Amino acid sequence: QVQLVESGGGLVQAGGSLRLSCTGSERTFGTGTSAWFRQGPEKERHFVAAINLHGGSTYAVSMKGRFTISRDNTKNTMYLQMNSLRPDDTAIYYCATGPGDGLWTSYSSYDRWGQGTQVTVSS
Repeated sequence: QVQLVESGGGLVQAGGSLRLSCTGSERTFGTGTSAWFRQGPEKERHFVAAINLHGGSTYAVSMKGRFTISRDNTKNTMYLQMNSLRPDDTAIYYCATGPGDGLWTSYSSYDRWGQGTQVTVSS
């Protein structure tokens, strides 16, 4: 079973940057669609970004231009580079993988999830 492990979260001031990593077992990120979601205090999980096996990507509107999703298949790792962070980006960030090559934005499209990493942005 695929295991996903996120890292890279932490505390950062508004305007700062963080890079999250999601490491999986062999060939995790080259065979389907992978994504980042986040869950804030309201406990609802929101789509952040997705990348498919062809390298195509999509972003939630509020993240476009600030966040970049990428992956390195040789390292079995997916990344989320987050720049110009704002206090409302504070959340637990989860990585996920799912079958197919669509750029799914619904959490129900993903069947493997990591445990999450906390990102806190101070004002």
